[in-house]
Amino acid sequence: MISRTGAESLCRSLFEHAGVEVGGPHPWDIHVHDPRFWDRVLADRELGLGETYQEGWWDVAALDQFIERVLQADLQSAVRPSPRLAATLARAAVANRQTMRRARANASAHYDIGNDLFQAMLDPRMVYSCAYWRNADELNQAQEDKLDLVCRKLELAAGMRVLDIGCGWGGFARFAAERYGCSVVGITPARNQYEVARARTADLPVEIAARDYREIRGDFDRIVSIGMLEHVGARNLGAFFHRCRELLTPDGSMLHHTIGSNESKNRTDPWFDRYIFPGGVIPSLAQLSRAAERHWAIEDVHNFGPDYDRTLMAWHANVEAAWPHLDGYDQRFRRTWRYYLLASAASFRMRTLQLHQLVLRRARRPSEVYRPVR
Repeated sequence: MISRTGAESLCRSLFEHAGVEVGGPHPWDIHVHDPRFWDRVLADRELGLGETYQEGWWDVAALDQFIERVLQADLQSAVRPSPRLAATLARAAVANRQTMRRARANASAHYDIGNDLFQAMLDPRMVYSCAYWRNADELNQAQEDKLDLVCRKLELAAGMRVLDIGCGWGGFARFAAERYGCSVVGITPARNQYEVARARTADLPVEIAARDYREIRGDFDRIVSIGMLEHVGARNLGAFFHRCRELLTPDGSMLHHTIGSNESKNRTDPWFDRYIFPGGVIPSLAQLSRAAERHWAIEDVHNFGPDYDRTLMAWHANVEAAWPHLDGYDQRFRRTWRYYLLASAASFRMRTLQLHQLVLRRARRPSEVYRPVR
């Protein structure tokens, strides 16, 4: 057992290695308000760091820049997890937390927080996924460009029937129906999303259903998922792709837009699992490729992960600007949400997280050469 003095000395040394000075003058230097911080961080690593920030035990002017330096120095690997944290990680790795029943609860825990929060944070279409900043300089245009990029990659045409798995608040469904003349079936297990998406697409050939992907039947010319594979779980990816094969017409194609991990795991960061995305697991390209083996030809892989850094920083700025007008959210929630957005931005900035768009078509079928677009 390390004494509190020893814990503080070790933490200070680790932070110094990362270029972070405790009580220093730089925007990435942390200021510790509660001496319990040192023991807690050594015991619970990333979970303890996030929880002590939620509890106000420390502050930093530029949280994203602090996390950036922690990631660059790989401080997580320098601290052995406590038995309690190790047990938490082990349970997350062996349990299937994305069954149909659990998936509904997981979705509700995040997406049903409050539509007012997401309306304040997101663009007018409420697109809750990485924007595409190649030719854009503001969030609304970057999200519109992302939606159009998806449609062009899928080679959408009028009259096509499209399945949108994890349709959110209906942004893509409305865009594909309005701009490309498609009929769209959008599904989400989150009640708040379902209600808004239905209202926003009521004047278009769009059907919104409060269903899980495992409950869908029918034939679709195209399948799209945008920010949904993170909720499938690594152990369920094969079943997910099998379901897509049952739903997609023989000459159809599908696109999956997902956050990507550099490592193949069956669990996620324990702080994010507990407070932000319960049951979420970020897939690696290796896991996606294995799940697609034999049945799918991966036609295109496009990584624009750094664009998520810019997207998250725009969302953070929107929330901070809107905070005085948001009711029902306390200061602990504000710190939780700030930590979520800024720690995520730092992860994309440091390339520990990626953003992948994959286009797939059936294997063992003759087809025209796929020409990737950007």
